[in-house]
Amino acid sequence: MTSTLSAASAGLGLRRALLGALQDAPAGAFDFLECAPDNWIGIGGRYGAALEQLSARHPLTCHGLSLSLGGIAPLDETFLARTRRFLDQHHVALYSEHLSYCTDDGHLYDLMPIPFTEEAVHHVAARIARVQDALGRRIAVENVSYYAAPYQAMAEVDFVNAVLSEADCDLLLDVNNIHVNAINHGYDALDFLVRMPTSRIASYHIAGHYDEADDLKVDTHGAPVKEAVWSLLEAAYRVHGVHPTLLERDFNFPPLPVLLAEVERIRALQRMAPEVSADGSASPLSAHG
Repeated sequence: MTSTLSAASAGLGLRRALLGALQDAPAGAFDFLECAPDNWIGIGGRYGAALEQLSARHPLTCHGLSLSLGGIAPLDETFLARTRRFLDQHHVALYSEHLSYCTDDGHLYDLMPIPFTEEAVHHVAARIARVQDALGRRIAVENVSYYAAPYQAMAEVDFVNAVLSEADCDLLLDVNNIHVNAINHGYDALDFLVRMPTSRIASYHIAGHYDEADDLKVDTHGAPVKEAVWSLLEAAYRVHGVHPTLLERDFNFPPLPVLLAEVERIRALQRMAPEVSADGSASPLSAHG
């Protein structure tokens, strides 16, 4: 039986460097944990025991790293089968992956951008459909940050919408990635946000980034969330409604109370958000106000 998450919930990433602190965290400090199953499948010993303990105490979501949904190499059916067993074992409430690719002749260890073309829409949508069949559940795909822009026959916002529609999957809306891409590629972040499909949003991510320059932001997950991203998350709740929201932090970890203060800020924004219908028709915010 899969555990469920309340829409008004705030989570933290399950990182090995935080294991002890997460195990010792007071009850109610966070509502769920998210891990990358790629990094935990088959892990035993004290790390495996810690994962078992934490997933028994807290709802677990999973965010994949290596399916390479936009790649051309065949999907790894053995890995998909192992992932399904992991999700079932830990009663995972939500599984997501990146709208990108990460393999060529081998693993690239990075999330590479997909060309925004009709051909790519059909290719990626078919692979997502196969993944959903193999895992026996709907998945969510995440809008990714990118720095090089391969051939773009359509805008990023249209590409994301087309993939979601054709694949009939959900969306993990990364608010920080919208902000980073909007600055790096010169589009309006709020307009992009408003044009996302309300009915497909399963959850949100927020994270910190690095200000390389006024016109270059780097999605690092290694710093506190910027004020502009907090404002965009508030707008997301007003436009699309409240959904489970994860604070991503991958390195430069502060003491856990500092991270929990950001979790509490998520909760405060969720409490203040208005009710929004499933199709977004009751949204009080437009791209112009």
